[in-house]
Amino acid sequence: MLALAGYPLGLEFVFLDPAADACAAPLGDHLRAEYTDPQALMEFCRRIDIATYEFENVPDETARFVSGLKPLHPSPRALAVGQDRMTEKQLFDELGIPVPNYEPVGSRDDLDRVICNLGYPAMLKTRQLGYDGKGQAVLRTAEDLGPAWEKLGRQPLLLESFVAFEREISCIGVRGANQQLSFYPVTENVHRNGILRTSIPRLNDPMQALAESHAGRLMEHLDYVGVLAFEFFVAGGKLYGNEIAPRVHNSGHWTIDGAHCSQFENHLRAIAGWPLGSTALRGPCAMVNFIGDLPDLGKLVQFPGLHLHLYGKSPKPGRKIGHATLTAATDADLAVALAQLGKLIPG
Repeated sequence: MLALAGYPLGLEFVFLDPAADACAAPLGDHLRAEYTDPQALMEFCRRIDIATYEFENVPDETARFVSGLKPLHPSPRALAVGQDRMTEKQLFDELGIPVPNYEPVGSRDDLDRVICNLGYPAMLKTRQLGYDGKGQAVLRTAEDLGPAWEKLGRQPLLLESFVAFEREISCIGVRGANQQLSFYPVTENVHRNGILRTSIPRLNDPMQALAESHAGRLMEHLDYVGVLAFEFFVAGGKLYGNEIAPRVHNSGHWTIDGAHCSQFENHLRAIAGWPLGSTALRGPCAMVNFIGDLPDLGKLVQFPGLHLHLYGKSPKPGRKIGHATLTAATDADLAVALAQLGKLIPG
């Protein structure tokens, strides 16, 4: 989606991806290699002017290697923060951004001690490599401790107090190389089994200003360049920082069809040092993910106001293989259309 946004701007792309069937391969030159392959990284850097990444599991040493040869945005520092939930929470604390109570867990004894401090319910999470519901377990009673430790133990963990939230929202911001800062409307997200299902941008959301303040403070602290997503819990009229994604984000995919300038184009504009595009909403819209399998495409292509985005990925339980953006004239029309669309989508 970054390449699709950059092609009309005259940009050309080289992708370093270990997958043989990398989704972006048809849109540029695909270097198939592991992220830690020094020869491949040298060749990658030789052929580019600017580097970026689109997921935060790129090894830290890879980011630092590339940034030593070519401009890399967002920076390795931002990537390191986004990779470690403990580092992330500590930075939120430092910047005065409220978070759920949390403590590190390094052993089963630690878990028994820390749960006594935080109480039930709580969330046990891996510090790294957790996404789409992976790497976490809900603790409701003492009987959950053993299974959760067996599932997640033998690596650094984080225990968080459970937040009885009313909503989950994300704030998608973009910061240019010239420190220009802009934000999309706050997006309200619905997850199932830890995987994002729907995202709906909300004009005039009561949390917009506070979410922008938190996200902007973080981006300025990191001297961030590019798009960043900041996920929050809304509870009792307050915002609690959950996590950041130092990249374009699934909850901002609606911007392709619903905003004047998509998050993907704005990310490219930012890292290239160009002026940012408008983040204004075109009108009521929503994004719906396709998880595991595709709906009947014959019916979807006939659905009014629907824009399909398929990723070329094979069906697999829990895998995001595409999304649709639904646009409508009014919020009421959007709600009706979403209910109708839901009947066509598995799960």
